Amino acid sequence: MPPNAELDSIDRRILDLLVENGRRSVRDIATRVRLSPSPVKRRIERLERLGVIVGYTTLVDEGLLGDTIEAFAEVRFSGNTDVESITASASRIPGVTEVFTVAGDPDALVHFRVDSLQHLHRLIDQIRRDENVIGTKTLMVLDSWRRVERPS
Repeated sequence: MPPNAELDSIDRRILDLLVENGRRSVRDIATRVRLSPSPVKRRIERLERLGVIVGYTTLVDEGLLGDTIEAFAEVRFSGNTDVESITASASRIPGVTEVFTVAGDPDALVHFRVDSLQHLHRLIDQIRRDENVIGTKTLMVLDSWRRVERPS
């Protein structure tokens, strides 16, 4: 966000409402923030223009689509590896859905969605082949929960 872009409490409430439900109508947002639809629409367009809102997405319940395995890998890199290299090393691998660089130990959390344990094994091996990787620890997801407001 540009340093001169100031967000007021209404902008922040609009963002909260859109994060809860990206398909929420401008009219619904306007009602909740106690403005008419036109200024709310202008505020959303401004937030998009400023790059505060970078896109909209659809959340999918992968469990309803068939058998998939969800896992995370904690990945440790050698001390001289820069953050961009950490992200790039895993983000090139198909099956990796997200990469989180974190402060502390480990250096990154890599999120996978795969169709078998053998597939997961191949992806972990691929990550370990990076010359800067000094260790991994794989965590398999048994169940998950995410705060999502479903459109009514």
